[in-house]
Amino acid sequence: MEMDLDIAVDLPEEIADQVTGILRRVCEEVARREALVPSYVSVSLVDDDAIQDLNRAYRGIDAPTDVLSFALQEEGEFEPHFIGTDAETVQCLGDIVINWPRTVWQAEEYGHSVEREVAFLTAHGMLHLIGYDHADPDAEKAMFALQEQVLDSLGFHR
Repeated sequence: MEMDLDIAVDLPEEIADQVTGILRRVCEEVARREALVPSYVSVSLVDDDAIQDLNRAYRGIDAPTDVLSFALQEEGEFEPHFIGTDAETVQCLGDIVINWPRTVWQAEEYGHSVEREVAFLTAHGMLHLIGYDHADPDAEKAMFALQEQVLDSLGFHR
């Protein structure tokens, strides 16, 4: 799994390193389970204002949210995009943007660790990148079940 990480919030180095490890582990586990290896994803940690700007520009919702995903796929059906040579082809999945202040707040609100919340938001974002959604009850059930399997397998229990 190739990953670009942009931390656009002020985090102490030890926390940034820990979060980077969580992001990587979760992305790799989703990619492994969905046979997406080798693949590439971009992940950004931003603040309320930055994610609100993105939410307004791309979804028409003028409010902050916890996570946004920008998939490199055709609308409707999952259609992967690839870069590189035949010997080194990498599947480009897209971008995940996580609101760090909201992550911290939600962890406290839901009574679990910040690590578990960032893992949850990363898994949620990754699944959106590859075509999972929660627009109807059946799709939501499938997506959330896989999300919990990924988190449980990595030790991020509720």
